[in-house]
Amino acid sequence: MALFSGLSAFPITPMTSEGEVIAPDLQRLVQRIEAGGADSIGLFGSTGTYMFLSRDQRRRAVAAAVEAVASIPIIVGVGAIRTDEVQALARDAAAEGASGLLLAPVSYTPLTEEEVFQHFLAVASATDLPLCIYSNPGTTNFTFRPELVARLAVIPTVAAIKLPLPASGDIASDLAAFRQAAPSLSIGYSGDWGCKAALLAGADCWYSVAAGLFPEQAAALAAAAIRGDYEEANRCEAAFAGLWDLFRAHGSLRLIYAVANMLGLTEASPPKPLLGPDEGLTASLRKALPL
Repeated sequence: MALFSGLSAFPITPMTSEGEVIAPDLQRLVQRIEAGGADSIGLFGSTGTYMFLSRDQRRRAVAAAVEAVASIPIIVGVGAIRTDEVQALARDAAAEGASGLLLAPVSYTPLTEEEVFQHFLAVASATDLPLCIYSNPGTTNFTFRPELVARLAVIPTVAAIKLPLPASGDIASDLAAFRQAAPSLSIGYSGDWGCKAALLAGADCWYSVAAGLFPEQAAALAAAAIRGDYEEANRCEAAFAGLWDLFRAHGSLRLIYAVANMLGLTEASPPKPLLGPDEGLTASLRKALPL
């Protein structure tokens, strides 16, 4: 299967209160993903709290994850504010054995389309690794229009785009617009509760938070949707309904840390200033687990 296709599972990056990556916990998580049947691992997506980690911490985490898995590729997020920093992170990821890169246009000052294009062009020149555009307007305050994606698709190493669920709810039309603009790219979606519909509509990849902890159940859902088995996809999705209701209401990042704690996979908490859920929300979360 191609790198940016199927199910890509995004784990948290367990770290101490001082910000040091807990390598054994990270390795436990990526091995669980590999054993659960995901097609790739997405290290340092938003769930991986990449912006809370230094360059050296990221490099060591990539090395630990690559060491722990044998059969599936690892896609590494390399977002940072300055272009030269991103280039260095891309080279580090390549040196440690990453199979692909994921890049969000992180900024403090809102970026123009030309600035984003030049940023991607420079980062793509740093390594030969295939690069996935990470569209996450909720955190970057930048929206990728199909016209810009068409320009970016001309860059030889740009191979994919990871899109948010469209605000309109019309995934089929959104997918068609990006397909027309950039037919050479793999097109995938994040936002777990909408990805069954995206895969059934013909998207290439589901970039999943839940699969970082429940890879076997998510892999079954992805497989059913990809082969167009509506009945089985609906059955698999039903197990996640409660969890995704909470994701929609409260966001996934803080909750997924709490779930990892519940499953005994790590004692790590979200990096400060992020706080975990309160007791009431934790109780609701425990009842919603797809076990």
